[in-house]
Amino acid sequence: MQTHEPRSPMLCPFMISRRKFLATAGVSALAMKIGVFDFASSIFAEEAKTPKGPTVRAAFMHPRVEKYWMGWPGASYDIAGHQKLYTETLTKAAEKLGVTLEVIPEPIATLAEIDAFIEKLKTSPVDGVLLTCMDLNHGWDEIDTFVAKRGTIPTVIFSPMGTSFTGHLQKSSRAPGVFLGATQDIDWLTTGLKLFKANWQMKNTRFLVISGDKTEDRTLEVVGTTLRHVPRSRFPEELKKVQDSEEAKTLAEWFTKEAKGVREPTKEDILNAAKTYVASRRLMAAENCQAITMDCLGLVGSRQIPCPPCMAWLKLLDEGMVGTCEADISAGLSQALTSYLGDRPGFMQDPAPNTVNNTLMGAHCTCPTKLDGFDKPHEPFILRSHSESAIGVSPQVLWRLGQKVTLMKFEGPGSIILGTGKVVANIDTPPAGGCRTSVEVACDDIPDSRDVKGFHQLFLYGDLSSQFRAYGQLFGIKVVHI
Repeated sequence: MQTHEPRSPMLCPFMISRRKFLATAGVSALAMKIGVFDFASSIFAEEAKTPKGPTVRAAFMHPRVEKYWMGWPGASYDIAGHQKLYTETLTKAAEKLGVTLEVIPEPIATLAEIDAFIEKLKTSPVDGVLLTCMDLNHGWDEIDTFVAKRGTIPTVIFSPMGTSFTGHLQKSSRAPGVFLGATQDIDWLTTGLKLFKANWQMKNTRFLVISGDKTEDRTLEVVGTTLRHVPRSRFPEELKKVQDSEEAKTLAEWFTKEAKGVREPTKEDILNAAKTYVASRRLMAAENCQAITMDCLGLVGSRQIPCPPCMAWLKLLDEGMVGTCEADISAGLSQALTSYLGDRPGFMQDPAPNTVNNTLMGAHCTCPTKLDGFDKPHEPFILRSHSESAIGVSPQVLWRLGQKVTLMKFEGPGSIILGTGKVVANIDTPPAGGCRTSVEVACDDIPDSRDVKGFHQLFLYGDLSSQFRAYGQLFGIKVVHI
């Protein structure tokens, strides 16, 4: 029977606090009160520094009238009441997301006022603009003028039902750096703000890359993420320092308690797996990073570490951060964007086409468990050994059959491959070969599974394709069908 964690608020995608770690790791309130861990030994003696969030300026496009007459959105449409509702919706969303929201209460009704709005953006720049059109016949000339003159500032346009026909949407909605949400769903305004927040998070994420023998920083074009490269030797060195860690013992107990079963691993294996999480968090804090990837197979193959970091990556991904196998930067960027935009983790997998069923089998030896979302109960998992080496601990996560999934991956910082499908099977090893978490997916709109693009694509619960397409349109990232 599946066990579930208590529901809790969504964790910050940049970090989890020491107190939240102790809580989610299963430490009692009494233990925290008496100080079971001192700060000298804590993995949270230093936290990665998080800058403030993005600033978004919002404005409303409609004529200065008290009531509409003989035109959409209609005389029954309360102008002042709806502007108040949109403002309240945006304000609540901004507070939740950590976005600084600047709302201009006076409507923009003329081309001259559009010019003044653009001039203010030049003297007082922001990270993005959100315009709400509130009239079918007055506002689209102003919006098209703004889009043409605005320069490169990312712009989201909200067109609630009753404010646009097909013809109104042909020009600005296809402009680079613009996404236009024409919908009756007022809560979509939250998605509009989340697009800006996700872009800001990508630009402010520092990604620790443990591989090779160099120490250097590199900033990726388009997404703006900083890669912090450090020598591969840093990880085994740090791992040796946590041999007697109380944090590791507590986390090992949590893994054992929450697992549906334990097959190959010993207690020592599970403790070693927990130590890889502690070492990872310490290195991330030391290098001021919010994500990590590593040449893990190289370290396992050369026997420099007693256990691969599969369970460390599981825990990081479940917390809203990023732990990526095999120093795969593109997969790591994909996991970051999935976390920031979708509020859930993604499963990086090796794609193996099933030519009999015309499906895609995705397998890897680590997988997150909070597939429904960071604030949702975890899916059942079994503690297994690492399939390729038969050492350490890897999770076999059991996916929900029939679940709709999204397939996506960055193919370099400027391109995303994207598709959808449905879970049709979990595959056990043995009798099958491959990695411990193995999921079979029937892909949508792919006549032949051998034609699926890429490697190390993500599987994630739900259909998030519209959000990824909106992100690509808004921030200049090409999106192609997988």
